[in-house]
Amino acid sequence: MRKVLGLAAAAACMVVGAAQAQVPLKPGTPSILVWSPQQQSDWYRDIESVYQVATVPRGDKVHPLPMADRQIDVAFDYEGKRWTLDDYMKAYNVSGVLVLKDGKVVLERYGMGRKPEDRWTSFSVAKSVTATLVGAAIQDGKIKSMSAPVTDYIPELKGSGYDGVTVRQLLMMSSGVKWNEDYADPNSDVARSATLPVTPGQNPLVTYMSRLPRAKEPGTFFNYNTGETDLVGILVSRAVGKSLAEYTSEKIWKPFGMERDAIWVVDPAGHERGGCCMSITLRDYGRIGLFMLDEGRAGGQPMLPPSWALEATSPQITNGAPAPGYGYFWWMAPYGAYEARGIFGQSISTFRDDRIVVVINSAWPTAVGRDLTLSRAAFINAARAAAKAH
Repeated sequence: MRKVLGLAAAAACMVVGAAQAQVPLKPGTPSILVWSPQQQSDWYRDIESVYQVATVPRGDKVHPLPMADRQIDVAFDYEGKRWTLDDYMKAYNVSGVLVLKDGKVVLERYGMGRKPEDRWTSFSVAKSVTATLVGAAIQDGKIKSMSAPVTDYIPELKGSGYDGVTVRQLLMMSSGVKWNEDYADPNSDVARSATLPVTPGQNPLVTYMSRLPRAKEPGTFFNYNTGETDLVGILVSRAVGKSLAEYTSEKIWKPFGMERDAIWVVDPAGHERGGCCMSITLRDYGRIGLFMLDEGRAGGQPMLPPSWALEATSPQITNGAPAPGYGYFWWMAPYGAYEARGIFGQSISTFRDDRIVVVINSAWPTAVGRDLTLSRAAFINAARAAAKAH
C-alpha cells in the first residue's frame, strides 16, 4: 500500500510545477490545479480553449482497435464494499476507461458526458511520450546514444552542474543537480523556474538550470526534478531540428495510426512542455500502450532502437525512487505494470506479459490522494484479472 501511494505522490510532483508555467489565452484564468469540477469537465477535454497549444497531426490511416467477441465485466472489493464499473466511474469522476487485450477492445466506457472523439488532458503522461522521442532520435541518429553528454545538445549547460551528465541519467531523474521541489516555498526552484521572463533568443528554463549546483554524483540517486523533464523536451527538439509536436507526429502519430490529432500545451517561450499536458483521445492513449508493447514498431518499421522500449519500461534506478524503481520517465507499479501517470487520475497501465493495456482518464477532486490511488489500483488489478480470464 505504501509503495502505491509513494508512486502516485512522486508522479504528481513534476506536473504540479509544470502547471505553473502554462500560457492562458484569457486573463484571469485560474491555475489548472484549482479548477472547479465543472471547469475540469469542460476544459480537460478542450484544453486548446484555455492554453496556447501546438498540434500533433495524425496521418491518413488509423490503427484498428477491433472489438473483442465478448466484453469483460469488472467488479472488485475495496474498503469493505463490492464495486461495479459504474460505481467506480461515478465515485471517482472517471471520463473514460479502456481495456485492451491482444490489441482488441474488451472494455470501453465513457462518463461525464465525454464522447469517443473527445480528447482529455494527460498531465504528466506526456513525459513518457517525451522519453519515447529520445529513443526515436537515437534510432534516427540524431542523438548519439543514451550515454551522450547532455551538453552536446544544450551547450549552454557547459560549465554547470550538468557537465558530465548523460541523456540516460537525465531520463532516470538522476542528474545529481541540486533541485528544490517544495511547492510551499515561493523561493524553491520549481516556483522560481516557472516564473522566468522570456528573452528573445534565449530559453529561460535552460538559463535557470545552468545556474544550479551539483549535489550528488550523476546516476546515483533519484530526485524528482520538474525542470529536467522540460529540459529533455528541449534536448530532443534541438537534436532533431523540429518541434516536439512535429517529431511526435512523424515518429508515432502518423506511422502508428492515431485516430485524431493530439494537442500539446506550450510554455511561455512557445515550446511544448516535455513533461506535461498533451491532450489525447481515450483510444489513442491505448494505442500509445500498444506502440510500447510492440517495442516501438509502427507500420512494420522500428521507430525505436532494439530493446529500447523494454529498457525504458523496466527499473533503471531504485536508490531514492519509489519501489520497485523508475525507468525512463515510466513508473514501475508494485502490481506488475509499467505506467505513464498524471495527476487528477490519468494513467496508461501496461502488463507486458499479459499484453493488456488499461487506460483511465479522470477528473479527481484533488491531484493525488490515498483513497484515489488505492481505489484505482484495485480497479486496475480487477480489470487485468478479467481481461486475462477473457
